[in-house]
Amino acid sequence: MSGADETAVIDTFLDALWLEQGVSEHTLAAYRRDLTAWAAHLAGLGEGLLSPDARSLPAWLDARRAAGYRLRSNARLLSSLRRFYRWALETGRIERDPLAEVRLPRVQPSLPETLEEAEVERLIAAPDVTTDLGLRDRTMLEVLYGTGLRVSELVGLTTDAVNLRQGVVRVRGKGDKDRLVPLGEEAVHWVTRYLRTARGALMHDVMRPALFPGRDDRPLTRQAFWYRIKHHARVAGIERSLSPHTLRHAFATHLLNHGANLRVVQLLLGHSDLSTTQIYTHVAQARLERLHADHHPRG
Repeated sequence: MSGADETAVIDTFLDALWLEQGVSEHTLAAYRRDLTAWAAHLAGLGEGLLSPDARSLPAWLDARRAAGYRLRSNARLLSSLRRFYRWALETGRIERDPLAEVRLPRVQPSLPETLEEAEVERLIAAPDVTTDLGLRDRTMLEVLYGTGLRVSELVGLTTDAVNLRQGVVRVRGKGDKDRLVPLGEEAVHWVTRYLRTARGALMHDVMRPALFPGRDDRPLTRQAFWYRIKHHARVAGIERSLSPHTLRHAFATHLLNHGANLRVVQLLLGHSDLSTTQIYTHVAQARLERLHADHHPRG
């Protein structure tokens, strides 16, 4: 198979991921990088993408590690290749998965940075709600912590996505999949107050759909909201490192700390795979161990 033919196979695989599973552009680009690098490596060995020697990959992973690639990078690469060869097997392009016996490198989960409940309360209370911008920010923080939305999902909300009577918000997440997420009483209160007063003052044309407008009645950008979060964190005296997902992480961790079912948290977060949600059990466990060490007489 020529290089052009292998590129065509990769393209077909990526098209299938996009059409059948709604994989994001970012993820598709990562798959393309991994598969292209693997195909180039195989070409240097005189092997083809659909007919590699099963021993080639472990040797390449070892060489990558020696060159400074992290274990997590190799694990992601192997995950990409496994998905490709499963597809190739299912579509009849190969008769046997060449990676079936290759074991995935063990990677310690990277625990997301989160906030304690008292810190979240300080952060949410930081905006000056006597101003229209402050009321908008307070409402956004309440919705973010009350629902666990991704920041991109939050800033993309439209007015018709919110049902205050039922207390839910309709969210379009990754893969263009919709889900309904409860808002909670506090978030409903602040959204109601914001809609009655601040939103109209922030909009030139109130008929435009953006729930949280930035400039020119367009949705506030992720970058602008992230800047606002950092500003309010300084006001609240929160010095630890924050990320755009900090309140999402706090939402999930605090739910689990209070006894929520892991699968319920998975549905609320919009994770397609439960293993993605399980990282928060490690966060909750780490917090319990820290509390034990700090406060138990024999900790």
